[in-house]
Amino acid sequence: MILRTYEWDDAEGPAVMCLHGVTGHGARYRALAGRLPGRRVVGVDLRGHGHSGWEPPWGVETHVADLLATADALGIERAAWVGHSFGGLLVTEFAARSPERVECAVLLDPALHIDAAVAAEQAEGLRQDVSFATSDEAIEARLTGGTVFTTPRGVLEEEAEAHLEQGDDGRLRWRYAPVAAIVAWSEMARPAPPFPSCRTLVVLGERSWIPVEVPAAAHVETVTVPGGHSVLWDDFEATADAIARFLN
Repeated sequence: MILRTYEWDDAEGPAVMCLHGVTGHGARYRALAGRLPGRRVVGVDLRGHGHSGWEPPWGVETHVADLLATADALGIERAAWVGHSFGGLLVTEFAARSPERVECAVLLDPALHIDAAVAAEQAEGLRQDVSFATSDEAIEARLTGGTVFTTPRGVLEEEAEAHLEQGDDGRLRWRYAPVAAIVAWSEMARPAPPFPSCRTLVVLGERSWIPVEVPAAAHVETVTVPGGHSVLWDDFEATADAIARFLN
């Protein structure tokens, strides 16, 4: 599948491919693109998310094949790959299968392996109808859900405008297929893939609930920021600075 993409800045510059986490979308990387002048920054809607196709299968192998097909369609032979959470897992899997296509990797609080019981709990929560009467209700659910700590409300207002859609019943829902997200949680319960062998930056949220084992290796740099799992929301400046420095 050729995925829906969003592009910013210099179409002739070195490419940066950006992958979101479960229930997210590629347009979340717009602000980061503004911090990477001279680069071709591409945000991707994964299968089952945003404006890409929602048809199965939704396993890691299919996601990696979609990413390869999309990069080929964009004429991108080699790129820096950035991934948050489940997107970080996909970057790691992509680097293991097509190392020649990865200039370097940036893993933002990556969900490389989640305990099976935790993954099951997260998947079970997605079996319920997650919907809202208003966008304010959706924003409040984010702010009080214990997953973000210092994210400005304005960021979540932008997220609501870009990613909420109204169903036939008049309720608002985030634009993703719940079954695709459930499968993603199952995939994160598998053993972690080999860590990328290329230059790799890992940005960890100090208050994140995601456990990450980062190898002590010369090609791996680790930066820890104060907030939670959503490092590009809670700690945008520190995270963007670390990425810009690493890529430059």
